[in-house]
Amino acid sequence: MDLRFAADENTFRAEVREFLRSHIPEDIRRKISEGRKLDRQDYVTSQRILNAKGWAVPHWPVEWGGQDWTAVQRYIFTEELQQAAVPLPLQFNCYMVGPVIAAFGNEAQKKRFLAPTANLDIWWCQGFSEPGAGSDLASIKTRAVRDGDHYIVNGQKTWTTLGQYADWIFCLVRTNPEVKKQAGISFLLIDMKTPGITVRPIITIEGHHEVNEVFFDDVRVPVENLVGEENKGWDYAKFLLANERSGIARIGMTKERIGRIKRLAREVPGNGSTMWDDMEFRTRLSQVEIELKALEITQMRVLAAQMKSQSDKPDPASSILKIKGSELQQASTELLLELAGPYGAVGPDRMAGNELPEFGWADGAAALYFNNRKVSIYGGSNEIQHNVIAKAILGL
Repeated sequence: MDLRFAADENTFRAEVREFLRSHIPEDIRRKISEGRKLDRQDYVTSQRILNAKGWAVPHWPVEWGGQDWTAVQRYIFTEELQQAAVPLPLQFNCYMVGPVIAAFGNEAQKKRFLAPTANLDIWWCQGFSEPGAGSDLASIKTRAVRDGDHYIVNGQKTWTTLGQYADWIFCLVRTNPEVKKQAGISFLLIDMKTPGITVRPIITIEGHHEVNEVFFDDVRVPVENLVGEENKGWDYAKFLLANERSGIARIGMTKERIGRIKRLAREVPGNGSTMWDDMEFRTRLSQVEIELKALEITQMRVLAAQMKSQSDKPDPASSILKIKGSELQQASTELLLELAGPYGAVGPDRMAGNELPEFGWADGAAALYFNNRKVSIYGGSNEIQHNVIAKAILGL
């Protein structure tokens, strides 16, 4: 199996790299590289630049804004986004609800939602997890009861990422409680301005407001906002989650961080010299880099098999990529935190008084470390992914 890139693929990579570095504002890319929080406008600005180029949703059908790219080109594009520290197009819009509407929505829904979803004129959030239904997502209890031309929705969602910015939420709701739990779920699109919706912040361990609780109290949702068929939502959710996991390894992002660690290690003092001269630190850094290269080769093998089969169906091997990719994201943030030392815990409101401005890069390294504890949980916890691998790949 030849895993080398062809000449035209390398030309494509160069085109993408030049565009990203010359068109995406430097201040946005610096925030990503330094692990700082983006505000709403940062996401909107970046995504609209990509969308104007036709690159916000390249994996969508061409008639709805996609590109006729190969799987390898899509991989190269995503890797270059991550290595250039460019915000990925909003996950909820571009990799979750958009592909579901394109695949299972009716024509009216496609015309209404897809273009503004790609351009981030609509900001979506995800209403899947509940207090008693996270990894066991099929156990959701949020109910949607049909009442003429509306559903009446009652229940609660949690861990709703960036829900404070959202215009709409796509939800899994239980429409038939009398059947097997996977068989009674539907996929609803709900306007966040609808009366009866309450959003409450959850402050996570690193002190940021990234996730939320969302409560539904007799929320009236038009039946026309049902995607696909009633009680078929579990099928659409599996489709969505497989798409989410396919890019969740974030190899390019970890590459960018490792490169940054290697540069900084030559400057940060340690053991009488620099951290680069600390053999224990370099050994651990090398181990992460070796494992990252192995993961990249695995990703390329998955892509090569996909190209050979000419299939766009999500590969269950994405679960392998998700597990190892999340572990390496966490390992890289741990190395960065070790470099930062005590300066990694300094918040932006205290940096003005820091007597060592050369350590400004370390601001928030601890927050980045703690925030990345989640990557082995979201998109299906790593424990659940082991079960997927056992069933779908090993046939156990």
